[in-house]
Amino acid sequence: MQRFLSLSFLILSLNFTLTNEEAKANYHQPVVSTKAGSDSSAFKTREAAEQQILKIYSGLSASARPAYDVFRKGVLGYINLRSKNVLKNPDIITIIDYSLASVQERLWVIDLKNSKVLWNTLVAHGKNTGENYARDFSNVSESLKSSLGFFVTGNIYDGKHGISLILKGLEQGYNDKALARSIVMHGANYVSGNFIAKYGRLGRSWGCPSIPEEVKEAMIRTIANGSCLFIYYPDKKYLSESPVLRNAKH
Repeated sequence: MQRFLSLSFLILSLNFTLTNEEAKANYHQPVVSTKAGSDSSAFKTREAAEQQILKIYSGLSASARPAYDVFRKGVLGYINLRSKNVLKNPDIITIIDYSLASVQERLWVIDLKNSKVLWNTLVAHGKNTGENYARDFSNVSESLKSSLGFFVTGNIYDGKHGISLILKGLEQGYNDKALARSIVMHGANYVSGNFIAKYGRLGRSWGCPSIPEEVKEAMIRTIANGSCLFIYYPDKKYLSESPVLRNAKH
């Protein structure tokens, strides 16, 4: 039986330099193998994968799940990464849909094994990415913009925002400078209903996907150490060029 997504792609080098000294001290590079991983037999063919994706999605709460097309892309990319042994925490996927307004709960942490949404919450985008809506993305240092694509979560460290999570971008030209840019997940008091009530939008980060203070510790501890994070936006160039998604139907 032909394995699903058998066309191999290059997993990017993990030899990046962190500019944040706290991150440097707490980050350990994951070991990446080019051999096929122990992915579930449910994902071995395209047809089986599509059926399994729909099954998982159908099991999620209809009131707290991402759009199906966004979820599908995230899981197709997750399958590719899992097949390369990139994911050490493979039961969890985090999806951010930056096509939605910042006032919407546009981040989901999903337990794929049990078809359960663990969190559906607010998340900020970069200051220069947009106001209420995200518009512009970048992989450039000091751009103060968010980056698109697939990441693998790294280690937890204690930074200026408290408990924070290293994010390692996997897509050259789109997010592979995340470590050098110190793009991490952390809590922020500007990611809150009170801020929205006052300003009509969330506050914005310097490119980090900042989350509410009240959920940061539990969420970061759940998704740390090798889970898949997918940041989505309907950017045609990214969707056509993504090495993680290039075998998926868009």
